[in-house]
Amino acid sequence: MTQKKKNGAIVAIIAMMFLFAMISFVTNMAAPFGTIWKQHYEWAGMMGNMMNFAAYLFMGIPAGMMITKIGYKKTALVALALGFVGIGVQYLSSTMDAEQLSTYLVYLLGAFICGFCVCILNTVVNPMLNLLGGGGNRGNQLLQTGGSLNSLAATLTPLLAGSMIGTITKDTSLSAVAPLLMIALAIFAASFVIIYFTKIQEPETESQNVMEGVKGAFQYRHLVLGVIAIFFYVGIEIGVPGQMLFYLSEPGGVLGSAAIAGTVAAIYWFLMLVGRFTSTFISGKVSTRAQIITVSTVAIALLLVAIFLPESKTFTLPGSEDNPVDLVLFKFTGGEIPVKCLFIVLCGLCTSVMWGGIFNLATEGLGKYTAAASGIFMTMVVGGGVMPLLQNLLATKVGDIQSYWLIIAMLAFILYYGLIGSKVHKEVGE
Repeated sequence: MTQKKKNGAIVAIIAMMFLFAMISFVTNMAAPFGTIWKQHYEWAGMMGNMMNFAAYLFMGIPAGMMITKIGYKKTALVALALGFVGIGVQYLSSTMDAEQLSTYLVYLLGAFICGFCVCILNTVVNPMLNLLGGGGNRGNQLLQTGGSLNSLAATLTPLLAGSMIGTITKDTSLSAVAPLLMIALAIFAASFVIIYFTKIQEPETESQNVMEGVKGAFQYRHLVLGVIAIFFYVGIEIGVPGQMLFYLSEPGGVLGSAAIAGTVAAIYWFLMLVGRFTSTFISGKVSTRAQIITVSTVAIALLLVAIFLPESKTFTLPGSEDNPVDLVLFKFTGGEIPVKCLFIVLCGLCTSVMWGGIFNLATEGLGKYTAAASGIFMTMVVGGGVMPLLQNLLATKVGDIQSYWLIIAMLAFILYYGLIGSKVHKEVGE
């Protein structure tokens, strides 16, 4: 590789990692915003998140088409422009009367437009980092590095949103987070300018018939199972901290404070940052499959502990009635955080490497079908809207903590994928 091409590749990698952070910044506003809207409409808690991810269902494959027609850079610019519009619409809703249903519908429209933005950015960032790394363990290493920046943005977003919202009441409205929306508008505008003037050495793309590309990609069994795994994974990533936000922030509940709940959720995203950062050092030595098997097993164990820990503040072991175990993690003025939340947030270490790992395994050996596979993957990210919504509905019937059985079931499939489903077999139908 010539020095010029090497420098171009480095610039491209930096630009893609910056966009990786933007994806998380937009996505992770939905859950804390949902704690506001749920006070006005009981069913509204996860609907903003659902609209954000529903866009993937419509834009996943077209986003892959855009890459083959206009290239990675121009596709990224389109995404950033859509993000600016989507945040602008959400800001508009913050200036309207929160008691009017039409205001919430305007907000949902903004969330849906932002969904198009993050879907396109995901379609650009993941295959480009994988290809720039040459695939294999090196490709996974770059994906995990970009994921570290993604997690940093994910950590800061609920922290900022929660501090602005404070204690939730019936009078709390989206106007409380209007400054965050203004910051988001400025970031999108600056990002557009930066990417526009950045010269990116793009990987070569092969123009192909969309349906032929999709059909060709689906001939690989490990991709088909990987698509299911990514659907479940995004539901896990969003559902684990999302439902905990409701568990801790609802008025009259465990805490009733969005600020503290946002801080606890931020710890989950921070642990994802730690996990991804650590993975950048070990991914060149430890196989992707081994990482997926390990983290899915550990996550299942952590959630089982969280579910079976008693809801009471103390737990007495048989024969130790005089020394009860304190099941409160932190005590402070205004509330107590149950120790079971510790086991839930620790799942962030496990989910941290799953996205890059599943994408890496599922696209292994696809060659010219990689772009089409990326579009398919982005379509299935709709799982981040569907599964948390189902978990939230399940929580209304069985309770917040018991709803994590759904998360365990999805983790079990990912464990299966790591053990068996990710092995590259002959093409489906042969």
